[in-house]
Amino acid sequence: MSITATIAQRIAKERFHIDGSITSLPGEIDLNFKIQANDNQNYILKISRADENEQYLDFQQKLLLHLENTCPNLSIPRVIKDRDQNIVSHYRTEDGSIRKIRLLSFIDGRIWNEVNPQTDNLRYLLGKQCGKLTTALLNFNHPFAHRFFEWDINQSLWTTKYNYLFKADERKIIEYFQDEFSTSIKYYNTLRKSIVHNDANDNNIIVSEDVVHPIVKSIIDYGDTIHTQIINDVAIACAYGAMGQEHTLEAILPIVKGYHSEFPLMDNELQHLYIAIAMRLVISVTKSAINKEKEPSNTYLQISEKQAWQVLKKWISIDSEFAYFSFRKQCELLAHPNQKKFKEWSKSSGLSLSDLFANSAKYNIKPIDLGVGSKLLGHYKDATNSDTTHLKIAELLNANPNTIFMGGYLEPRISSENTSLRNNNHTFNEERTIHLGTDFWLPEKTQICTILDAVVISSMESHSQGVIVLEHNVHDLKFYTLYSNLSYPEISGFCLGDSLKKGHLLSTGKYTKANNFGFSKLHFQILLSPPSNLPNFTAKSSLGQLEIWGSISQNPLQIFPEIHLKNSHPNRYELLRFRNKHLGKSLSLQYQEPLKIVQGYDIYLIDEYGRKYMDTVNNVAHVGHEHQKVVKAATDQIAVLNTNSRYLHENINNLAYELLRTLPPSLNVLHFVNSGSEANELAIRMVKAVTGEKDIIASEIGYHGNSNMCIDISSYKFDGKGGSGAPEYTHIFPLPDTFRGKYRDTDAPKKYALEVLKCIDTIKKCGRNVGALIVEPIISCGGQIELPKGFLKQAYKYIKKEGGLCISDEVQVGCGRLGKTFWGFELHNVIPDIVTIGKPLGNGHPLAAVACTQEVAEKFANGMEYFNTFGGNPVSCAIGTEVLKIVRKEGLQENAFVTGEYLKRELVRISLKYPIIGDVRGEGLFLGFELVTNDLIPLPEHSKYLINRMKDYRILMSTDGPDNNVIKIKPPLTFSKDHANYLIKHLELVFNEDFMQKH
Repeated sequence: MSITATIAQRIAKERFHIDGSITSLPGEIDLNFKIQANDNQNYILKISRADENEQYLDFQQKLLLHLENTCPNLSIPRVIKDRDQNIVSHYRTEDGSIRKIRLLSFIDGRIWNEVNPQTDNLRYLLGKQCGKLTTALLNFNHPFAHRFFEWDINQSLWTTKYNYLFKADERKIIEYFQDEFSTSIKYYNTLRKSIVHNDANDNNIIVSEDVVHPIVKSIIDYGDTIHTQIINDVAIACAYGAMGQEHTLEAILPIVKGYHSEFPLMDNELQHLYIAIAMRLVISVTKSAINKEKEPSNTYLQISEKQAWQVLKKWISIDSEFAYFSFRKQCELLAHPNQKKFKEWSKSSGLSLSDLFANSAKYNIKPIDLGVGSKLLGHYKDATNSDTTHLKIAELLNANPNTIFMGGYLEPRISSENTSLRNNNHTFNEERTIHLGTDFWLPEKTQICTILDAVVISSMESHSQGVIVLEHNVHDLKFYTLYSNLSYPEISGFCLGDSLKKGHLLSTGKYTKANNFGFSKLHFQILLSPPSNLPNFTAKSSLGQLEIWGSISQNPLQIFPEIHLKNSHPNRYELLRFRNKHLGKSLSLQYQEPLKIVQGYDIYLIDEYGRKYMDTVNNVAHVGHEHQKVVKAATDQIAVLNTNSRYLHENINNLAYELLRTLPPSLNVLHFVNSGSEANELAIRMVKAVTGEKDIIASEIGYHGNSNMCIDISSYKFDGKGGSGAPEYTHIFPLPDTFRGKYRDTDAPKKYALEVLKCIDTIKKCGRNVGALIVEPIISCGGQIELPKGFLKQAYKYIKKEGGLCISDEVQVGCGRLGKTFWGFELHNVIPDIVTIGKPLGNGHPLAAVACTQEVAEKFANGMEYFNTFGGNPVSCAIGTEVLKIVRKEGLQENAFVTGEYLKRELVRISLKYPIIGDVRGEGLFLGFELVTNDLIPLPEHSKYLINRMKDYRILMSTDGPDNNVIKIKPPLTFSKDHANYLIKHLELVFNEDFMQKH
């Protein structure tokens, strides 16, 4: 007989005096019902199958009572006794069968798989909760805990009977893990045992409702509790915790750390954790395969099959030894078990550099910096070009004869991998940038020798270089040295197993590739495990895995005590401390965790560890960070001359020519300055000289620079924190925003233009007249506000009618960024009297300009000379000219249009999926989207959350607008469709997170 919700409701009332609404819940064995009782308490009613073993139920109930009595602060389901004080009640159904009934308190919250994101901290808290349970169960026992149970990893070899259910490739994976487990069973059986929960899966983990800082409240469902190896409980939490995660090993490490913090794990247990995780997954997929045959319609029994296979296929690619080292590090142990022993030996090894280089005594030893941002290597393309690097090092060696240059251990180096976009799925992977060995750049014919007696375990050719690995046995310590960049012809005579004495000559430094540049190079590593044991062995590590690889690959300088190298680069925390003390207190830093940026290239900014961040906000780098042609133009000119504009020079004329060919014929006079602020300051001076008036009309939330005069016309500043409102001669019209602004209907353009007219009337009532209107074609700090169609044309008419001038502030949007047009004013079919140009023109170099009509220029030249010491200097002009040529020759305006239109369409598409995106606006690669509630209430905290989470994905974004709820997108103009797809993919990932869904 089936048990319906109605029958369950009747059982609860009759047996437990509990009444309320009832809903069915999924379950593998029991029928589960949630009761929302009339006493405002929630319960779970568990009805067993007719033939259920009562000892099994007694076991679970007594276990819960034990936990309740011994750990009252532990959040667990509480046993509710029936009307007769039974912990297991009985109910006879209409068909005469007896059902066993249990009532437990219900733990409110979300189950694990409903939580997004599942952060490292949440995983750590999961591990802690599991560890607490294990500690609490140490003194509990029950006969039923010692049973045969298919979900017990200790008994998992039953799965071998069902390998036939799998296709060949899957069977190969399963059999590999079964064989490994079978081989280790003797030692595995010596591990500590206890009763453990044994089933911390997605549906048994209850998480709090807090969507920003969630915690694990409880582990429920004790039906799989068993007496087994304690490490199996860790393995199960890890196996399920890895499901759905891109990086499997990294996902489970916080669980191990959390578990250990509550229940200290032993080294011999950690040695078996890798295979225990695998065998839990083998059980899962085997059970799913069996269940598909028995009950193909029961989807609950197959719920984790797909994800389990995904983890298994990733898990087999992870080296078991590397995983073991990673587990050790999480449990407050040195990652490699021999690390301490090696360090102790190295202190008294008696070795010196002359043991490695037979003739090194005659050489000086100097450090060399090849790290990220190295001044020696220079530009990104040079730093990632081995021939260019070799040439620069050759020049250094030639300038420093009889010198060995060295460095490299744990030095972050630039990576040529475009990791952000290196696969079709646009998934994020961390670059391996941290150099693990020490590199030596040697004068020609430097002899390289074995440092100790050794046995050859590997000798091969890799990328035209010779690589040899030697094994050393010193007392009871075994370690390995790796020599690469050798001449392969010289080492090709070595065979595996060859014994070499200390001082045996490996290379004379004659034939390496580097020697083509007049020097030889040795890459030298000391390893505590042989590379053959580590399929993913590399000479570089990602930052996230550095503690592990840095333990495996020891610092070679430990055995060369005569050499002392110091890190000359302050870390970000040292920089922050100095900055906070000695730099202006009003300076701000971006992001909750500030970045230290040391290099740039194209659309990327690169931090001190070599990690690339996609830059979607830096419109200063107009043609891409450190564009090589711009860099060359600057360095070529500064090597020859840099002076002021009082001398004749073709560079200033060349820049003027390039700018004038982009402007309307009437705007044919140029003044060069150093910043957008200077440009707008000069424009206001022109207004006063031409019109004789001081009154300026500007937009609400407009920003035009940081000089005194510019602050006076910038509502963004004087209406913001620390401001004191508009000065007497500044008149502000409402932000012409048709989404959340004062006017939103079809007449909005006309109404906003009338607001400009009101400002004119106010000025005239004071007995004065208007000097100028200054406005950006798209208002940036206002939140990427597109001016309503027709507004600017009408506003210009009102201004010109009164004899005022019209200034188009193109500092943010000019030079092709908007795609459709080169200048923003062209979008509105108007021609201003003055155009101010800034950020984009110098691509990061301080360069700006003011374009005006002949009439304005003539009236401004009233006898008072305008001179700017640096404005129009040859270096700045060379840079500006090159930037404008690049925009034209590389088709960057066209790219801004094509990519911008595509990105805008994609943003509109996802706005339909995520209503929190209230509006998408902008042109070309000057876009923004606004986060609001359904009632158009701004969501600044969601915007802040979004940009910080995007930073976690190595995408830099920023907010703007009066309420800081607009995400602005204004990347370098080299931003492509691939970049746009990558951006959209990760925006969707964050929009799916719980905090972004709750608004």
